[in-house]
Amino acid sequence: MADKNGVVLLVGAGDAIGAAVARRFAEGGYKVCIARRDAAKSQRLVVALTAEGRDIHAFSVDARQESEVQALFARVEETVGPIEVCLFNAGSNVNKPLLETTEKLFFKAWELACYAGFLVGRETARYMLKRGRGTILFTGATASVRGGKGFAAFSSAKFGLRAVAQAMARELGTKNIHVFHLLIDAGVDSEAIHARMKAATGIDAKEIPPDSLTKTGSIADAYWYAHHQSKDGWTHELDLRPSVEKW
Repeated sequence: MADKNGVVLLVGAGDAIGAAVARRFAEGGYKVCIARRDAAKSQRLVVALTAEGRDIHAFSVDARQESEVQALFARVEETVGPIEVCLFNAGSNVNKPLLETTEKLFFKAWELACYAGFLVGRETARYMLKRGRGTILFTGATASVRGGKGFAAFSSAKFGLRAVAQAMARELGTKNIHVFHLLIDAGVDSEAIHARMKAATGIDAKEIPPDSLTKTGSIADAYWYAHHQSKDGWTHELDLRPSVEKW
């Protein structure tokens, strides 16, 4: 059962999806902990939500480092409260031709999107199993189920993360821990995607039809919905895309 006074920990929470999920859960009464490489980058969001009377905290973590992940969870549990929900949202969308995909680039993509997800998921489970409840959320992508041209590194990492999430769901579901993987088969309506679109095609986001990109608020609502599902109807995987998206 969801605890509205519980803690939600968002790992790899940037200014788009992470910020939207932080706001959605804060508005729902949760204590929000944002964790990213540089906590200072979340300061504007922290100030804004604090001004609204929300309980929000920012932490620095390199999710690829086991010791840092373990220290993060211990600190949140000790200083903020029991973690009811954890979202792993980190990943590097690398698009490179095969022969330009170096060993270093391939490893970094896997390390951030898959290995870090395993570390965060395992540490989350360690605490949730003690209490016999909780929700673990993972952000997936089109690349989680389809290897596209130029995406050998990114797709392999996201395929791997999906497998980690699925294995966790089968192991932890019977122990009252809901593991949810969200496939975002879409461009996300964010400044980063707008800039990437402009650079690649010369098209300004303002010129495309409305609702061609998935809004971060819609993604946050999907996570909110998953966490509040009844135990007799848990969803493990949900795909999310705008109506105009080909699939």
